[in-house]
Order: sequence, then structure tokens, then C-alpha cells
Amino acid sequence: MFVLIPGAGGSAWYWHRAVSELRARGHEAVAVDLPGADESAGLPEYTEAVVEVIGDRADTVLVAQSMGGFTAPMVCARAPVGLLVLVNAMVPLPGETPGQWWGNTGSEPARVAAAEAGSYGTEFDLDTYFLHDVPPEIAAAGAGHQRPEADIAFNQPCAVDRWPDTTTRVLAAAEDRFFPVDFQRRVARDRLGIEAETVPGGHLTALSHPSQLVDKLVERLPRGR
Repeated sequence: MFVLIPGAGGSAWYWHRAVSELRARGHEAVAVDLPGADESAGLPEYTEAVVEVIGDRADTVLVAQSMGGFTAPMVCARAPVGLLVLVNAMVPLPGETPGQWWGNTGSEPARVAAAEAGSYGTEFDLDTYFLHDVPPEIAAAGAGHQRPEADIAFNQPCAVDRWPDTTTRVLAAAEDRFFPVDFQRRVARDRLGIEAETVPGGHLTALSHPSQLVDKLVERLPRGR
């Protein structure tokens, strides 16, 4: 079973194209809707929501996008996850908060440097950094699913003592402007000691290139997953 964690805002809709693709290929897939806009709910509540979906399924493939990378190791510490896949994800250190992550990893200088090299705007806006490769009709459909991320989660630690023993893969999109691919590769090497694998698309690759992303998600699955 694939269980998919969205990024900031927590909307399960982000994964809907990948979920459809996975199900069409015969896989069970569930995207978890998180209370991202709720000022009383943060990383512990996100973790609890995902753990409840997994239950006692030992064959779960947990997939986390962007800020979902903070929830994912907390889930792996509590649930029998067989494989963790991080997609354009924040990779936390134990005890680190999302608010600390930006400065600790140097994500902002990396974003600006990539923008200057790529000749697009350095000032963040949704169209330039998130929607530049998303089909217009998909972007329009997603407008009603956008949510803010409440401040509470940014100040809460990734509550694990160490990175879980769960087999982990990192997928980095070649055209990601928010977390540039070279930045993601560096963070994966520095923090996990693994090489990131490249997928097409930008930061929202599950919306822009769902089929190619799912190709990567399933290409090395053990038989029966």
C-alpha cells in the first residue's frame, strides 16, 4: 500500500493524479489529508493521522513531499513502514524544526542562486516557483484546495532520536525551482548519506508529471508490494 503525505497546507488533493496512476497499475494508494491550517494541530497530529491510515500494514510505502519530510521519519518511528520515499522533500535532522531547517540547510541562498542562473525571478511567487510546469487546467482546479500552513508546525521538532532504519529513497525533480536539484542532492548526501535520484518536473511534480513520478515510485518495489 502507498500512503502519501502532502506538503505545507496538508491537502491530499496534491497527490490525486499520482493516486489515480498508482491505482490504475493495481496498487492500493491513499493520500492523507492533514490539518495544515489548524493552529492547534502540528507535527504530532500529522504523524498520528498518517499512523492511523497505515495501521499494522507492514508492506507500506510511505511517500512524503516537501514539508511532509518532517512528518515521515516520525511516522516511521511508530509504524511498520517498509520503504520511505522523499519527493522534493525537506530532510530534517533529529530535533530540528521546520523553521530552523531553512537556515541550517542554506535553502534560500540555493534558491536565489538557481534563479539567477536560470534567469527567472528571485522573488518568490506561486506561478514562478510552484506552477511553472503544471498544466493550466490542473493549476486552476487546485486553487480551491490551497490552504495556508499554520505557524505551529514550523516551531515543532522532528521528534526522533535518529533517522529511522527504514530503507529510504530521495527523488529530486530536475526543474524544481523551490528546492533546486543540486541543493536536494547535497542535503541528501550530507544528512542521509545517499544519492538523490532525478525525476522530471518542478516542485509539484506529482501534478505536472504523475506518470513519470509513479514510474520511479514502483520501479524497485519488491514483488507483492
